[in-house]
Amino acid sequence: MRDPAYNTTLRWLGKPLALLLMAAPVWAQQQSPAPAVVPAPAASPIAKGPVQERGTAIDGVVAVVNGDVILESDVDEERRFENIQPYRGAAEFSRDRAVQRLIDRALLLQQAALEADQIAVSDDELDKQIQTLRRDIPACRQQYHCDTDDGWAKYLLSQGFTVPEFRSRWRNRMEVLRLTEVRFRSGIHISDDEIKNYYEKMMLPEYEKQRATPPKLETISQRIEEVLLQQQVGSLLRDWLQSLRAQGSVWVMKPGEVAP
Repeated sequence: MRDPAYNTTLRWLGKPLALLLMAAPVWAQQQSPAPAVVPAPAASPIAKGPVQERGTAIDGVVAVVNGDVILESDVDEERRFENIQPYRGAAEFSRDRAVQRLIDRALLLQQAALEADQIAVSDDELDKQIQTLRRDIPACRQQYHCDTDDGWAKYLLSQGFTVPEFRSRWRNRMEVLRLTEVRFRSGIHISDDEIKNYYEKMMLPEYEKQRATPPKLETISQRIEEVLLQQQVGSLLRDWLQSLRAQGSVWVMKPGEVAP
């Protein structure tokens, strides 16, 4: 739930944060452990966060995480959120992986709520990241002229989000990243050579494939460092998530099961 962009830049910088984000977030993709199954609680008619009301209503219960309900509409929102993120590869969307990410993110956001003073994201910090994102998404910049607020709003609408909805999702992504940094970043150092190597071997080839102009290394180095940090803390984060699952109450709907 912490600190967290994309057809090219967002895809690559978001990929190691796939578990969290989403997108972000967060934030390396990994197989989540089998969720603990507990007696199904009564489904709440209201899930945490806004429920999409566009098109056909998608409101089936997918999972319940310590009382927070995850709906089919949340899974659809996760799919749309992935589409916005440039630093993710072209991997096909997987509903099962999306459900596991949503469960993990719910667990992390619940922890973030307990440490709100340490991981709070200010409006200025959020605005700076979103401004960078608006410049980094090729389709946003080229087709929708996202340098203007109106163009940005139209781009988000094409992806199924309002501006407030997207800001809320991105703030959650940033919070998740910041939470992991507070817990695991201490003692980890990313060298300039590692950042340059990632930029040259991972990002530039992807920009070349899409025939897009890459950002300069100095403008993106901090975000690459965030990605590399998350790669290094990945195993610690996996262990923590396993512990949160074991200690909490996670109920996942089976195919064809009807919520009580």
